[in-house]
Amino acid sequence: MDLELPLWFEIGALVVLTLILVADLLIILKRPHIPSTRESTLWVVFYVVLALLFAGVMWLVAGGEFAGQFVAGWLTEYSLSIDNLFVFVLIMSQFSVPRRYQQEVLMVGIIVALVLRGIFILVGAAVIENFSPIFYLFGAFLVYTAIRQAFPGDHDDDAQRENFIVRLLRRGIDISDEYDGAKLRTTVDGKRMFTPMIIVFAAIGVTDLLFAFDSIPAIFGITESAFIVFTANIFALMGLRQLFFLLGDLLDRLRYLHYGIAFILAFIGVKLILHALHVNELPFLNGGEPIEWAPEISTWMSLGVIVASMAVATGASLIASRREHA
Repeated sequence: MDLELPLWFEIGALVVLTLILVADLLIILKRPHIPSTRESTLWVVFYVVLALLFAGVMWLVAGGEFAGQFVAGWLTEYSLSIDNLFVFVLIMSQFSVPRRYQQEVLMVGIIVALVLRGIFILVGAAVIENFSPIFYLFGAFLVYTAIRQAFPGDHDDDAQRENFIVRLLRRGIDISDEYDGAKLRTTVDGKRMFTPMIIVFAAIGVTDLLFAFDSIPAIFGITESAFIVFTANIFALMGLRQLFFLLGDLLDRLRYLHYGIAFILAFIGVKLILHALHVNELPFLNGGEPIEWAPEISTWMSLGVIVASMAVATGASLIASRREHA
């Protein structure tokens, strides 16, 4: 389905979202601190409400199908972003980042993620428009990712991949042993050097790149609108920094979250394959004609599956944690 949102709405939305991101960054740079639970909660609620308001405006401007695709895409990206936090925790711990400066590190990671995903989205949209069989590849990749996600150890594997980048940095540039606030450069015994913060930024950037490979095909399984894909990513990432401090040790209690995410990825992967069959253009498959028996899964069914999967995974995790504690 080709989606066409009003141009004034797309431009206005991107301008407002950019201003919010810039304001958020300036607040962090002006007052680096460890946010309280109350502050983190208020910010997370603010961004969730903002996303829902945006969906409401989209409903009024363009209709329920558009709004439903945005909400489903936002929830998918949000759930994958929460999974991202597990690796962020490992990185912060591994490199002993002072908690006072973790907000800045996360904000830089979010900006890097937005840039990388923006590039991926433009490329993905262009490929989809000119080569519909890419849905077969996207679908198969998501099913493979879901199988990998369902087994423990993925987060440790991601950390090991990042260590390769870290080793390259250590060999190529001079890095000090101590942090100097949030600075990237410092002076040690009269010699200019990079601080360990450069390693942390590199590790966060690699993590963002790895997760972009998973998340972008997933959301293109929900909508083919590059604007909806990008705004869903923005809203999913905007509250990620505060969510990091809000969840804290609770992340370890969400032991079944990866199963919920795996099910969502597998579901979207199957949906993409069915969609590819429905619009089939491969000459060796049914003579290049669409396969009529292949069903199209609606946006609202996708939304229901995503919400139910995350609710079941979160509920099961908290119940298991409570029983273990008792």
